[in-house]
Amino acid sequence: MRKKEYGSFLSWAPNKGVKYAMMNQSRVSGFLLHGFPDIQEVQIFHINFFVIIYLVALIENLIIITVIFYSHQLHTPMYFFLANLSLQDISSISVTVPKSIANSLMKTQTISYSECVCQIFFLVFFMMSHYAFLGVMAYDRYVAICNPLHYETVMNKKACIQMATSAWIGGLFYATMYTGTTFRVEFCSNVINQFFCEIPQLLKNSCPDSDTTVIWVLTFGACLAFIYFALIAFSYVQIFRAVLKIPSRHGKQKVFSTCLPHLIVITLFLVSGTFVYLRPTSRSPSAFDLLVSMFYCMVPPVMNPIIYSIRNKELKMAFWKLLVNIFPQFLDKNHSPF
Repeated sequence: MRKKEYGSFLSWAPNKGVKYAMMNQSRVSGFLLHGFPDIQEVQIFHINFFVIIYLVALIENLIIITVIFYSHQLHTPMYFFLANLSLQDISSISVTVPKSIANSLMKTQTISYSECVCQIFFLVFFMMSHYAFLGVMAYDRYVAICNPLHYETVMNKKACIQMATSAWIGGLFYATMYTGTTFRVEFCSNVINQFFCEIPQLLKNSCPDSDTTVIWVLTFGACLAFIYFALIAFSYVQIFRAVLKIPSRHGKQKVFSTCLPHLIVITLFLVSGTFVYLRPTSRSPSAFDLLVSMFYCMVPPVMNPIIYSIRNKELKMAFWKLLVNIFPQFLDKNHSPF
């Protein structure tokens, strides 16, 4: 086996399997990303695929935000939170994918220490705030369905802004605390078997006798995630109880069509996130681990706009009106395809 060195840091040492050795420095100057094989055909496919996925996610979510901002009919709490969710999708995929594309174009596998810190910070920030917004949106649906007469009073403009601000600040607070704690530890390897600074891979590289404060921060994060999950679960239990009391079949279908996209997005987020962060991390590069992380980072930002708009007539009509105003010479506003 061959020793790889990054700065004054020894990547691995061939002694009883894969072990890690520190040199004189206790802090690394950067990390080695071993996500994709250094094969020209693979790298070309990686660049093209990532560029396409990134552009699709960017365009879809920008359309959602633009349509909601443009149409006064969509200036409601549900679409206000949806616009925030689309902004988070754009931001989260922008944390990892552009850097991976740039590395492949420049034929390098390195990421600096500060860049890794930024990736971890923004990943945690957008992940926790995204989860918080899913909880807020579930509560919004609960009030709309279970207490429709008090909906405008409970979900007024001030309350919506306060909820959105709390979601963003909560994610920012936890990301600051988590990142500051994580990068206080000593790392016994600078090799990350991913195309970005993935949290499980980074924690795997921490030395056994490192600062245990990170365990308490992870516990706090788990408690915070449980609170969001409890809010979502409570909201939908109450919604399903209310649906069962609706006498008409049409009324039940209308409620389900309103809640189903949100439930699918929640399921996609929870299943992919749970699978990524609770599975055992491997010591060697794994195609399966790479595919799982790609799914977690790239599929939700691409699929969320489609899931929310595919059966949403209001969103489709607002999009059509926007297109008519932009291209009036090509489109007839009286002949909508929706």
